[in-house]
Amino acid sequence: MKRHQTILEKLAKEKHLEVLDLCEILNVSAVTIRKDLRSLEEKGLLFRTHGGASLENPYINEKAIGEKEKISVEEKNGIAACAAQLIDENDSIMIASGTTVQALSKFIKPKHKLTVITSSLYVVMHLIHDKNIEILQLGGYIRHSSGSVIGSYAEHILNNISCSKLFLGVDGLNLDFGLSTTNLEEAQLNRKMLASAQKIIVLADSSKFGKKSFAKICDFDQIHELITDKGLSQILKKKIEEKGIKVTIA
Repeated sequence: MKRHQTILEKLAKEKHLEVLDLCEILNVSAVTIRKDLRSLEEKGLLFRTHGGASLENPYINEKAIGEKEKISVEEKNGIAACAAQLIDENDSIMIASGTTVQALSKFIKPKHKLTVITSSLYVVMHLIHDKNIEILQLGGYIRHSSGSVIGSYAEHILNNISCSKLFLGVDGLNLDFGLSTTNLEEAQLNRKMLASAQKIIVLADSSKFGKKSFAKICDFDQIHELITDKGLSQILKKKIEEKGIKVTIA
């Protein structure tokens, strides 16, 4: 069917499509589009999502950090290099866990004093030899899969901290569900980080869009800026910008 072919061609370019967008493109009803998507999913050609369709399984299973480091390496480095430009002299920043924000630490070369608060052991190992950087390592139980801490000890420290920027990594970004990660306790710690920062900057490669994971961190309206790569579709970029979020393509 020509309509099915058009849907698959659009998905190949955009990675994720909304039902309402397909209605407009194909000039048919939402009921018709949902039937089309169901048929294509039964053939194994796409995954249906809430309100749309994706070429990739929208539900994320946890992967070890060593495995995640090998995914979208060039894109993550580009995002990280771009994010590093946002750090000011004598700044105080927070870096969460994840391979993209971990990559950020490789591009931080301050000429003056910088304070870094982080839950990630990998970030600390990248920054520890720079005498211009003061590091506050959050304490708690260490997640082997991510090399980061979780738990009430880290959350308690954040009750008494305020910083200018939080650089946040996520496992999934879904327009309806929001930002999410695979671990419930990590999501809870991330929410405490949000409350401790004046500006929330999310670093995520384009493969994360249209996906959702087990634990919700926050809605889109709680973040200020998103840095991603050129794989983000123009449709999604526009929808995110309509929420008042600055989108930077690295």
